[in-house]
Amino acid sequence: MATTVKRRTGRPKTSVLSIERIAEAALRLIDAAGFDAMTMKALAAELGVAPSALYNHVPSKAALWLPVQERLMGDVDVSVFQRLPLPSAMSAWARSYRDVFAAHPGAITGIAVLPVAGSPRTLGVYEAVASALSSAGLPDARIVSVIVAFESFIFGSALDVTAPEDIFDAGAEGEEHPIFSRAVTARAALPAAPADDAFEQGLAALLALLPTR
Repeated sequence: MATTVKRRTGRPKTSVLSIERIAEAALRLIDAAGFDAMTMKALAAELGVAPSALYNHVPSKAALWLPVQERLMGDVDVSVFQRLPLPSAMSAWARSYRDVFAAHPGAITGIAVLPVAGSPRTLGVYEAVASALSSAGLPDARIVSVIVAFESFIFGSALDVTAPEDIFDAGAEGEEHPIFSRAVTARAALPAAPADDAFEQGLAALLALLPTR
């Protein structure tokens, strides 16, 4: 005689939601339409849950920025500081950082001004960079300033990757600004993509801030 196995009742052992799943879904909606257009209702629909279920993990829409920041900063490569000399490591880190946020430009404005408290991955990135700068002899008072200089440049460069190709086209006013218009035309003939050329030029200037010993 076959034995009937009774189905267990009660709450599942694992939650349908996790803060990681919420962050991933929020990032998809930010990529698609921007943070301002995203609603908790839309996020719940994306996850296939009731809106009330989200509030067990995040208290408000604004609080979503922290897990989204954690999700993105986890993709920034800081392992380079363990195996490369400082200038090469800073270059590789900056390129990785730019690439991560160029893929998600809608997240930049929120994350650029988000406090780092409660974001261990962000703090881990900063600690790796700060440790490398300190070991190279940069005074403690200058470490954060150098990080901010790089980070401001990286965020701007990430936005530049997604800018329209004709962003500097002066149109009918080009004749009134001949030197700038000529420079825009010459830039288009560069072998590298304009955004990449600008990034490399700026990165070279920032690397000059690093200690040389």
